[in-house]
Amino acid sequence: MRETSVQPTFHDAVIELVHGAGGKASRRLIEGLFLPLLANPALIPLEDSAIMSIEGLRLALTTDAFVVKPLRFPGGSIGELAVHGTVNDLAVSGARPLGLLAAFIVEAGLPSEVLRAEVEALAQAARRAGVSIVGGDTKVVEHGKADGLYIVTAGVGLVDPRAELGVHRVRPGDQILISGPIGDHGITVLLARGELDLEADLVSDTRALTPFVEALLEAASPGLHWMRDPTRGGVATALNELARDARVAITLAEEAIPVRDAVRGACELLGLDPLYIANEGQLLAVVDPAWVDAALAALQRVPGGEQAACIGEVQEQPAGVVIVSTPYGGQRVIDMLVGDPLPRIC
Repeated sequence: MRETSVQPTFHDAVIELVHGAGGKASRRLIEGLFLPLLANPALIPLEDSAIMSIEGLRLALTTDAFVVKPLRFPGGSIGELAVHGTVNDLAVSGARPLGLLAAFIVEAGLPSEVLRAEVEALAQAARRAGVSIVGGDTKVVEHGKADGLYIVTAGVGLVDPRAELGVHRVRPGDQILISGPIGDHGITVLLARGELDLEADLVSDTRALTPFVEALLEAASPGLHWMRDPTRGGVATALNELARDARVAITLAEEAIPVRDAVRGACELLGLDPLYIANEGQLLAVVDPAWVDAALAALQRVPGGEQAACIGEVQEQPAGVVIVSTPYGGQRVIDMLVGDPLPRIC
């Protein structure tokens, strides 16, 4: 690799939790430290997967790390999350997952039955997602150094030839779709920690998004412009990144955004906005208006996608801004937060 003259602009003295939360601080770390030193133009714009052409094939490559606390929560666990998070990054890049690598960082003193349960959960999730675990690694660190278990993954997928996705395809007039209710995962994990005197009938939405992507490609591939799974930072962060990178404005209709009553109630009590809460089984899609009806119908036919909705539109101005219209005729700007209000949820 040739040396770069671009100097890092990241000057924070120490790394804090906020730098890994997916918001402005994360972006500042990545753009101010990693990108200048790695000096690879292929990393810009930042996407969930890197696309490489090898001997006529387009491959998607992705990597992720999972540090969720607690390890198990209603509807899922770190083992399932590791598969779904990796598969979904490939899927929203238009790729069919081919294989995954999984590295386990285990804390000394972890009961072996806990580790076995998570390896089994990972294996079962991979089988359900139709992807093989093709390799991995194991490291053990001192007691008190890893909250029991961390999992690091890498995945490779074959990009569907019908998938032509990217911020360069997003245009004013495009419609924004969501595959289902938002905020389930983040609130479920928060309540599972037992630190709050709140109860709610909620489970994580963690699942593989491959069926949703396949349905969209089959029904509306010519009009499918961009996809993202809104994990850390939620829908608000994903759409702020899109608005910035595509140099467009995003307008959302608040009443159109599906949110379960339990999530909405918990957010109101805690002073949180569901738009910033992490999801692990939903996707955002930007679709040409001529194809939006076909795309929405395709999402709603997939089991679990019955509440898919069109929630907004891409506009030309004000570029780089996300605006939400309220049911009462008002508007508010949804900015990217510095950090995530709920750390360690994936």
